[in-house]
Amino acid sequence: MGERNYEFRNRLEEVHKPNRRNPELLPETDECRVDDEWQIVISEKATPLVIHVAKDLQDYFFTSMNCSLRLLRIPNVSDAAENGKRVIVLAEKGDLPGYGESLTAARSYRIVAESDSIVICGCDERGVGQGSYFLEDLMNLREAPFIKQQDTVREPVFSPRMIHSGWGLDVYPDAHLNAMAHAGIDAILVFVKDIDQTPFGYLDFNYVIDRAALHGLDVYMYSYLQSKKHPDDPDAEAYYDGTYGRIMQQYPRFKGIIFVGESCEFPSKDPNTTGVLRLEWPKDKPRTKPSPGWWPCTDYPQWLDMIKKVTRKHNPELDIVFWTYNWGYAPEEERLKLIRSLPTDITLMATFEMFEKFDRDGVIHTCVDYTASFAGPGVYFASEAKAAHERGIRLYTMANTGGLTWDIGVIPYEPIPYQWARRHAGLRQAHDDWGLAGLMESHHFGWWPSFVTDLTKWAYWSPSPSAEETFAAVAKRDFSEEAVPLVLEAWRHWSEGIRHYIPTNYDQYGPFRVGPSYPLVFREPAYIPQAWYAHFGSNNRIVTTAYSPRTDHENNLRVNVEIANLEKMADLWRQGNDALEQAIASIPESKLADANLLLGLNRFIFRCVQTAIHTKQWWKLKQSLLQEQDPRQAESIAASMARLAELEIANAEATIPLTDADSRLGWEPSMEYMTDPEHLRWKIAQVRQVIDRELPEYVSSLVHA
Repeated sequence: MGERNYEFRNRLEEVHKPNRRNPELLPETDECRVDDEWQIVISEKATPLVIHVAKDLQDYFFTSMNCSLRLLRIPNVSDAAENGKRVIVLAEKGDLPGYGESLTAARSYRIVAESDSIVICGCDERGVGQGSYFLEDLMNLREAPFIKQQDTVREPVFSPRMIHSGWGLDVYPDAHLNAMAHAGIDAILVFVKDIDQTPFGYLDFNYVIDRAALHGLDVYMYSYLQSKKHPDDPDAEAYYDGTYGRIMQQYPRFKGIIFVGESCEFPSKDPNTTGVLRLEWPKDKPRTKPSPGWWPCTDYPQWLDMIKKVTRKHNPELDIVFWTYNWGYAPEEERLKLIRSLPTDITLMATFEMFEKFDRDGVIHTCVDYTASFAGPGVYFASEAKAAHERGIRLYTMANTGGLTWDIGVIPYEPIPYQWARRHAGLRQAHDDWGLAGLMESHHFGWWPSFVTDLTKWAYWSPSPSAEETFAAVAKRDFSEEAVPLVLEAWRHWSEGIRHYIPTNYDQYGPFRVGPSYPLVFREPAYIPQAWYAHFGSNNRIVTTAYSPRTDHENNLRVNVEIANLEKMADLWRQGNDALEQAIASIPESKLADANLLLGLNRFIFRCVQTAIHTKQWWKLKQSLLQEQDPRQAESIAASMARLAELEIANAEATIPLTDADSRLGWEPSMEYMTDPEHLRWKIAQVRQVIDRELPEYVSSLVHA
């Protein structure tokens, strides 16, 4: 049976996968075995978060391991840790003398597993949670309630790890928050336009902060407020006190604010800019300079000082994050001059891979936002990271390691673990070299729990096994030991395939934004149907249906290079799909559902690549046809276009059962559904009309001219 639209949200409700236990397994001699005789104990003074963690662990044993454990609150957890039998003790280090002396990093934990007891000691209450989730991770890999006897201390490499919701824009059900906490994430983002107002509706921000705290998560405000005053203006302080100051007075528990140029530009006096906010520039007047939000303005330090003044009186520890995303293209000298003048008590954020230039088959390309095709770090990031490190400014990056980028806009995650591992390694090196401390791991395309997020979690804690060890263990957990070689082969093919993806704006706002529902436009415009409640929707807001690479000679060469590389990408994806299909023959029934979802996702990705190839080929033929005056030659070109259009119709038709089977395919939080069966049928009808009416009419007009 297929899924209705939005039915994927039922899967997001499942934090603990049912029946993970393999009843045929027995414990090794060096393993501790948990059974129904065990108890989970916490202190009578336990915080609400620790109580929640304990209840969560109890549910994990019941749901995933088919064990029923009692949960007790006791006056002396230290005694239970020292002398208890068949107990799992969850406590902060203050309640466990002798266990937590080595714990200094926030969220770090120590886990001591002996033959008949397990003690999880957190540096703080969030560390208790992360230790408990680690116990789940180990038992999930073991597929049994067994754990090796050990004494292990672990701490996170990065904090914060911020993400947006994958359930819906700024919508955070408890189960989704819980899954994030299990994945090692420690902060969420909400778009803020005013008091309890996002750009797309009402949201009780304080309630979101309350619920997030119960799962050990902070909340960062992503600013959508306007800044219409220069800090030199005589009424500037009163103005900003009534905007950012008013917000922070209402929500002093926001952990931080994210500022990005396009969302927080102000009327800068930098002569390199228009000095006018983008949306206030006269539409009939040519813009010869960038808007202030797209340039490293020399007066941003003044503006930041003003923001600090009006906000930190309500939250002295507020993390003010200044993101240089919009002007990464600017000369390095201008960018670094700004960084060297910034106040040092803020945080600088630079995107990890953007603006990187690379040669592919003799053509220079540039990484646009955001892509996993280049692992990073890019030159832009490295230059700013070094400058921030030299000045002692805290450093974050937009990394997209929640598992998704803008490479393909309507999928839940990119199943390219070897490429993600390259990015993980680059991020950890940046941590070592330049003090990279925190990550933004998704934008409004959201976050989806998957094997990729599991692999990311392992990479972001210390100590952890190597990437190869983790890949093999997770593949065995999810698909069975017999399937591991073929699953890893599939992962390698897909991870190599993404490296042939060439990111361009006209593709990311075109065929790769929505995949096989993208229309083939000849002369009549095409308007993709959109939901009335979509934040961005389509039709030139975030999807451009008039596909338009520049038409000079270089871009004809550029498009040919892109087609050749996408054909390599498609071939590698096909090989990966073939390997997974072979693996499925040896995967047990209990694991088949996830395997089939993974195969469906990758078949969908293959179809998206085919659409991009067809769109480029269509564009080339269209340019030829529109320039051709000979009716016979025009008729031949039109016939080639019709044959290509039939191939794309077949591609769209083959996509329909994939989106029927998995309702997450074809959806993105800001656009809502763009590639569900309804949209695919719309596209098929649109292309059919081009074949049957537009092309013949155009050729006929040449004949009778």
